[in-house]
Amino acid sequence: MSACSLRCDALSVTYPSRNGAPMCALSGLDFEVRRGEFVSVIGPSGCGKTTLLRIIAGLLQPTRGGFQFFEEDGQNSRTALVFQENSLFPWMNVMENAAFGLEMRGVGKADREGRASLLLHRLGLAGRERDYPRQLSTGMKQRVAVVRAFVSGAPVLLMDEPFAALDRQTRMRAQQALVELWESQRKTVVFVTHDVDEAMLLSDRIVVLSASPGTVLAEYRVGMQRPRAFLCEPDEESYELKRRIFASLGLVSELSRYSVAL
Repeated sequence: MSACSLRCDALSVTYPSRNGAPMCALSGLDFEVRRGEFVSVIGPSGCGKTTLLRIIAGLLQPTRGGFQFFEEDGQNSRTALVFQENSLFPWMNVMENAAFGLEMRGVGKADREGRASLLLHRLGLAGRERDYPRQLSTGMKQRVAVVRAFVSGAPVLLMDEPFAALDRQTRMRAQQALVELWESQRKTVVFVTHDVDEAMLLSDRIVVLSASPGTVLAEYRVGMQRPRAFLCEPDEESYELKRRIFASLGLVSELSRYSVAL
């Protein structure tokens, strides 16, 4: 996991605004993600987190600076993107949605459905393969989207607050399923979230961005051993990490919530 999977060097993105003046979304952003690493990116709304994912996905070009993939075969990496909102094709059933990436790569039907079926079963979707998105709950739809990303064969997964719209219980189940899949395949993951607890629970490392224009304020390695308990009493290490992240974000008033004597 020491090899680098992707790197941003002094990356900046500027958009034209309504009044014609340029609006800087990202400014001089430097960071890298190692192969097989799970990295969460957090920061205030409008700091450029989604813009960063769009650049990594190849949907947007930086205005200045550079972005680079590093793969063992020397070729550009492929990515799979999971959005916050439902991104399933409504005219496809669960199996067709889950196996779509493999179909686009020319994988035969039996092979692609076999691969997708294994992951659908692991995420509690066995028996729903022929259902359509309109028949699924929001949580189920997001689990199908996660399966589609993992089964696609892409070495880099980009997740833009995929669980933000879920209720707490459904979100916890989805987080646990995501971790189990990631631990079995160790793909490189860049995960955008506003939730510090979610970032600490899922990540190897957390990158904190400043308010717009986004730049890297701090990076924190999450030292808690895996597998991590999803329901456990916070310890001194997790309290301290949370306090440092809140301080980086300038949320001083929030620190008092975590100042309980340990």
